[in-house]
Amino acid sequence: MKRIYYFVAFVSAVAAFTACKPLNKTYDTLGDVPGPAAPTMPYTLTSAEYKLLNKGAGAYTSLYFKSADTAKAQIPTILASRFATYPVKTTVSVTYNSIPVTIKLADSTLATTAITLQTTPTSDYRWTAFTYNGLSISANNFDDLSATAVINWLRYKNQTPPAENSLRVLTYLYFESNVTASSGTLQTDAFLYTAANDWQKIYRVSNAQYASVNRGNNNAFVSSDAANLPTYFNNFLKADATTFASAKVGNVIYVNYKYQTSATVSYQRVLPLMFDGTNWTTAPIPVTLSFVKTTTGWVADNTVNYKLTTADYQYIKTMPTTVNIQTALDNVAQFGDYNVSVPVSPTTGWTDAQVNASLILIMAKNFTKPELNQVYNITYVAYNGSTFNATKKFVYDGTTFVYKP
Repeated sequence: MKRIYYFVAFVSAVAAFTACKPLNKTYDTLGDVPGPAAPTMPYTLTSAEYKLLNKGAGAYTSLYFKSADTAKAQIPTILASRFATYPVKTTVSVTYNSIPVTIKLADSTLATTAITLQTTPTSDYRWTAFTYNGLSISANNFDDLSATAVINWLRYKNQTPPAENSLRVLTYLYFESNVTASSGTLQTDAFLYTAANDWQKIYRVSNAQYASVNRGNNNAFVSSDAANLPTYFNNFLKADATTFASAKVGNVIYVNYKYQTSATVSYQRVLPLMFDGTNWTTAPIPVTLSFVKTTTGWVADNTVNYKLTTADYQYIKTMPTTVNIQTALDNVAQFGDYNVSVPVSPTTGWTDAQVNASLILIMAKNFTKPELNQVYNITYVAYNGSTFNATKKFVYDGTTFVYKP
């Protein structure tokens, strides 16, 4: 990789810069810092930089980090060595090699992971109200599951957390208002459990995709397919318009597939792939993270930048009318923007406080395990004669998300 040097020009550059890129969470604790504002600069790690790590660090030998958390923890060691004298508030955008972590499933035989929900002789879909990790989960009295309800079904069935990387492949009747027919849709989805992310839906190879690579008879891969799986899955993901449209460099996607070792023995497996900007791959790719110099050393910029999705706008119409009246909630879901025209429309308009309230509910739904003082920059579409993007900053105070003007 190309290594960029800034040592000679740095002194003059510091004097020339008049603005800095603040790291919201960290800077709040820094106080006043004397001297000129510090610059932001890019820096790409070379093989030599990885050798500045402790020999016990995996990246010392492999020359890549297996996760963003590992990179955040270990790259400051490199920066402390290379940029020890740089002033507080210097920001460095570090490009490093990353690779998705291999997933070893806790239980992967077909018998332990594949479940088909039934309605007779009794319904498998229904449950009574319960508490899960401090969350109050309402009862389900229907013989179908929404996208939210299927996660709660898994929580209900596993109120004692299962082993890390537990997989469940569920066949169930899926119903979502204004999404499916009133009778629902029978579908099969895969869900992965990790302590960090709870239950999450992951990508599952479909029967049509098995058939496209001549594995449609048993809808399973065999040992001779192993070397080709990354290529197969990359093609599947790139052909999936919804998945590919939202892909960003460094995104990791978990692909669930069936693997057959004999005519009678089958397993469920998961292969993680990372997006390099063009393809989904298992090979190392360059990823960039920002770090800032604080009074105690280098730390990672943990600001989360998030733009509302179509699902988020649809979720708004289900919010309580304490946020806004129903016609305004429905209007956002219909048009995918907030009507902030002045004067405020009595039927579809949103005040600043109402927008904040809705964004807080969206964050509570999407970010279920926020860290204390975590900063979120939330971008949404607003309307004031024409549409435009607006961004608001929120900070998690340990109890809720708080708007920070």
